[in-house]
Amino acid sequence: MAPSSSVVAKIKVQLKLSISRLRMVQQKDTAIAKQQRRAMAQLLEQGKEESARIRVENIIRSDITTELLEVLELYCELLLARIGLLEAKECDPGLEEAVKSIIYAAPRTDIKELQQARQLLVEKYGKDFALEAIENSDGKVAERVVKKLRVEPPEQKLVTAYLEEIARTYGIPWPKDTVKPDEQQNNDDDDEPSGGLAEKALEEPLTTEELSKATPPRNLGPKSPVSIAPPSPSTDNLSPRVRLPGPPELKPSAKMNGIKKQTPSTEARSDATDGDPGGNKDLVGGKIPDVDELARRFAALKK
Repeated sequence: MAPSSSVVAKIKVQLKLSISRLRMVQQKDTAIAKQQRRAMAQLLEQGKEESARIRVENIIRSDITTELLEVLELYCELLLARIGLLEAKECDPGLEEAVKSIIYAAPRTDIKELQQARQLLVEKYGKDFALEAIENSDGKVAERVVKKLRVEPPEQKLVTAYLEEIARTYGIPWPKDTVKPDEQQNNDDDDEPSGGLAEKALEEPLTTEELSKATPPRNLGPKSPVSIAPPSPSTDNLSPRVRLPGPPELKPSAKMNGIKKQTPSTEARSDATDGDPGGNKDLVGGKIPDVDELARRFAALKK
């Protein structure tokens, strides 16, 4: 008989290989199940319900097998995490369910790595321990593992639930005899329009005088291609307004303001020089005289 340490090392290697293999098989089965569901949806769309009910059992069995492989993967991870407890001669109570479930379920799977790990576990704990696990005489094998390995046809309720889920996923109205309450009510209204409940009362036409008084709609005619959305309020501006572009607002400069301040004094001096012919010498930079003023000044120069 091989030493216990070497057997545990081999078990550790096979557990790692089993975990990788189990994950790969699960991914493959999931991809195949998606293709089968798409085929079931086509059968339902074509109205081949009986054929769909028979073929959907393969999908149910595939899902059950995938769930079983997932449980066995968890047990392999548990044994790998507690690999130190396998050094003992007797099986630890915390590992007994995982070890016996693997011994019980491994021959019913196609995972060779898991089957080799099972052989190493049988070699480690003996034939009597393996016989108890195979027959499940002490009930230590997980109930969900035993349940998923049972070979029995699925219930019709489960088959119908699978078909309804496939039809809902692919947007197929199945079963066709079921109609939503809202659609049924609409159909009833269309079939019996003479009841008077679903029809609106016809209004009397407007006269010419009322039409002339009516205000035309504001949205009549072509709309402007340019539209301005009002700004949203913010903490800085609670009442924003839309400002349209217009002519620029001219503001007087500082030089213009200075000229405006000097204008009253200049006008006062010009009024004073109107009575004095010689006052035009002091008028520098004032306002422009009119024609009569120029004629008067020219006559004064001739004298």
